[in-house]
Amino acid sequence: MSRGLAILLAIAAGCFVGLQAPVNARLGRQVGALQAATVSFTIGTLALILVASLSSGGLSSLGSVGRVPWWALIGGILGAFYVTVALLTVRTLGLSSLTAIVVTGQLAIAVVVDRFGLLGIARQHIDASRIVGLALLIVGVVLVVRR
Repeated sequence: MSRGLAILLAIAAGCFVGLQAPVNARLGRQVGALQAATVSFTIGTLALILVASLSSGGLSSLGSVGRVPWWALIGGILGAFYVTVALLTVRTLGLSSLTAIVVTGQLAIAVVVDRFGLLGIARQHIDASRIVGLALLIVGVVLVVRR
């Protein structure tokens, strides 16, 4: 995949994540928060089953899932936590504040994972510019979140 296409796909994914909280929050007002998260994940799971079954390997490679480290299986739990917290907090925080806080949390954990080479990610040198970038992001969150 080209770098340009990867960037465009990442932008689209970021936009979709930004839309996810208000969409799920609307569903949650109708059916309840945990129920909305369940519906969201069920529909997402069904879509992924369809796409995976049509992909080149189909669903046959799922047989090797038992050979991965335990922590490689918790992504769904992490996603469920995010979706549930986002749909519960978006009405209180607003979408821009929620997004700013979530992105800051993502970058903070990314710096830690990169620095120590955690979770199978190659160790990356963390220089002053990354630390300054994270600090500026935190300042930005304070400016966006404050009333």
